[in-house]
Amino acid sequence: MKTIDSIPTSKIQRATKLVSTGAKVGVNYLKYYGEKIVKTEKEAKDRLNKNNAEDIYDGLKQLKGSALKVAQMLSMEKSILPRAYVEKFSLAQFSVPPLSPPLVIKTFKKYFEKHPNDLFDTFNATSVNAASIGQVHIAFKGGKKLAVKIQYPGVAESIASDLAMVKPIAMSMFNIKGKDSDKYFKEVENKLVEETNYILEIEQSKEISIACSHISNLIFPKYYKNLSSERIITMDYMEGEHLSEFTAHNTNQEIANKIGQALWDFYMFQIHNLKKVHADPHPGNFLISELGELIALDFGCMKSIPEAFYEPYFELAISQNISNQEIFIDKLYELEILKEDDTIEELNFFTEMFHEMLSLFTKPFQKDTFDFSDETFFGKIAELGERYSKSTDLKKMNGNRGSKHFIYMNRTFFGLYNLMFDLKAKNIKIYNYTNLL
Repeated sequence: MKTIDSIPTSKIQRATKLVSTGAKVGVNYLKYYGEKIVKTEKEAKDRLNKNNAEDIYDGLKQLKGSALKVAQMLSMEKSILPRAYVEKFSLAQFSVPPLSPPLVIKTFKKYFEKHPNDLFDTFNATSVNAASIGQVHIAFKGGKKLAVKIQYPGVAESIASDLAMVKPIAMSMFNIKGKDSDKYFKEVENKLVEETNYILEIEQSKEISIACSHISNLIFPKYYKNLSSERIITMDYMEGEHLSEFTAHNTNQEIANKIGQALWDFYMFQIHNLKKVHADPHPGNFLISELGELIALDFGCMKSIPEAFYEPYFELAISQNISNQEIFIDKLYELEILKEDDTIEELNFFTEMFHEMLSLFTKPFQKDTFDFSDETFFGKIAELGERYSKSTDLKKMNGNRGSKHFIYMNRTFFGLYNLMFDLKAKNIKIYNYTNLL
C-alpha cells in the first residue's frame, strides 16, 4: 500500500483538501445528470454513489484524524448510508494508507523525544495496521513482541476545525436543526479529544481489562506505561484475525456462538455493572485468536453512562413499559425525545416513530436467549432505518431529538448488533451478565 509522506495539519490546508474533494463531488453530479438520460435512474444513482464514496474517502484518508473518524462512524450506519459509502468508509476501520517510515521516525521523535531504536531492541518503521487516528508498528524488547501505536501528527490539534467543516454535512444527513444542536457536536468533539489522549487510553484499557478479566473466552493485551506517552501506546502484540476477516470464512457455529456470547457478555457487563462502555464496537477493534477467543483492543473511546440516562433508557427495553402509553411517553420526555414545546403533530409523530423503533430494536431483551443470525430481524431494522431516512414528514420536523448520551449509546448498540449478526451467533444468553458479578 502506498505510504503518506505528509499530512495537512493547518486549518487552511485541511479546508483546502475538503474543498477540492467537494469539487470532485460536483463533477460527479454533472456526470450523474448526463447518465440519467442514457441509463436507468438506479444505474445512474448507483454510479453516483460509488464515485462520490471513492472521492470523499480518498480525500478524508489524506487528512486522517477526526475527518476520517467521522467516516468510520458513518460506516456503521448501514441502514442510513448507501451501500457504496458503507463499503468504502468501512476501510477507515483498519485499512488506510500509513505514514512513510521517515515520517514515522520523525513523529516518534516528536512525541517521545527519542529514536525508537533507543527504546526498543528492534522497531519496524513500516506499519502493519493503519486507521483513522493512529497506526501500529511491531517492536521487540526483551524477547517480547510488542505493538506500538503512534498517533498521526496534528490529529489532536485539528479536531475542532475538522468537526466545524463536516458539521453542515452531518446536520443535513441526520436532519439536525435548532439552537440545541451544538450539544451533540460537543459530545462528539469531547470524545474525539479523549481518544487522542493516549495516557487516558492506557488508564481506561487497564481498568476495563481488570474489571472484565473474569469473562470467559475474552482476553486483553498487557499495556506498558513506561514505553508509552501522550501520543504513543505500547502493548503486547496480539496474534489473531480481525473479526470481519474471521466471519468471512467461519463455518463453525459452535465457535461463532462462543465468541458471540463473550462479546455480548463483555458489553452487557460494562453497561449494567460498570456504567461505562467501550463505545467503538467495529470489527477493527476485535481479533479472534487461534483458540477461538475474543481479543478486545483500543479503549480510547469509552462512554460513561449517567444514572439519570441509564434508568429511563433501559426501562424502555421492558415490554410492559413499551406497551403502557403513559409510562412510555413519560420516558420519552425524560430522555429528551419529546419536548414541552412540541406541536401535537410532533408529539404524535415522534411517539409513534420511537414506539415502532423500540418495539423492534429491544426484541433481544424480551427473551432469555436470542438468535442474532436472524436475517428477518436485521432486515426489519434496515427497512425501518431506510424508511425514516426517506420520510418527508420527518424532514419537515426538527430531528434534533434526545439526550446527547444517545449518540454513543446508540452507536454502541448498532455496532454490537452488527457484529453479532456478522458472527451469526445463535442461542445467546441475554442476561448471562447477571451471573458475572
